[in-house]
Amino acid sequence: MIKSVKGTSDIAPPEVLLWQHVEKTMTTTAKAYGYEEIRTPTIEMEELFSTSIGQGTDIVEKEMYAFPDKKGRHLVLRPEGTAATCRAYLEHQMNLQPSPAKFYYMGSFFRYEQPQSGRKREFHSFGVEALGEQSPLQDAEVIDMVMTMLSRLGLSHLSVDVNSIGDDNCRPAYKDALRAALAIHESQLCEDCRRRMSDNPLRILDCKREDPALLESLPKSADYLCTDCEDHFHRLLSTLDSLKIPYHLNHRLVRGLDYYTRTVFEVVSEDLGAQNALLGGGRYDYLIRHLGGPATLFPF
Repeated sequence: MIKSVKGTSDIAPPEVLLWQHVEKTMTTTAKAYGYEEIRTPTIEMEELFSTSIGQGTDIVEKEMYAFPDKKGRHLVLRPEGTAATCRAYLEHQMNLQPSPAKFYYMGSFFRYEQPQSGRKREFHSFGVEALGEQSPLQDAEVIDMVMTMLSRLGLSHLSVDVNSIGDDNCRPAYKDALRAALAIHESQLCEDCRRRMSDNPLRILDCKREDPALLESLPKSADYLCTDCEDHFHRLLSTLDSLKIPYHLNHRLVRGLDYYTRTVFEVVSEDLGAQNALLGGGRYDYLIRHLGGPATLFPF
């Protein structure tokens, strides 16, 4: 008997009814906040993700389903939705239209990693992108929207882990401080993190193999923010306070993709134990520029 591929699964009745309920709730909420649906291909050029996500990330180094087509072009099954949405945004010159442009999408994504509870090689994701607005109010709107979605789905005991990782003006100094602090403990780090020290030490903060006490002792990005980034972060937190959205400052939160700048966040639940993150995202002020577009600021 031929069975499904490892790390994938069928969604059959009656379970599919639950999926339809979740999808309808999330799309209805996104539309109410002014977001429109966008659909991008399941396959993309490999360069799109190596350029945007970063060569030193686990996704690009270990997890992408990459293959040549019959003409030798390097293609991948999409591992995430942000870069693909930005590619479509530029390819169809939507940047010439009034901003912000606000999209939502859902579909299958693929990462080659060891299947485990809540994590499969083909996974289904819902995402939103808000392009063309610099204000921290846009960051707060996205957080408010996803909290509303989860609440409408009946989830409770939720809060937001939030951090600012700065931008190209202030992050170099923070990286230098991280490298100096980590150099003292280099022999204790895993092989991947010893390599990350030179190219992207922020990724070490996201490593699940390192001693949590060591990671907590490292310099905090919030202490190295430039004036603009600090003001952006304080305005975001003030807005979350006004919206009565519960949050915690998580100085180890960096997310796993290189394109993030300033705001990063995760929504967590007290009811899920160790794997408590339901969703996450962040601002990506330089991604459009890296993909060949105009030097305009864009958040997520």
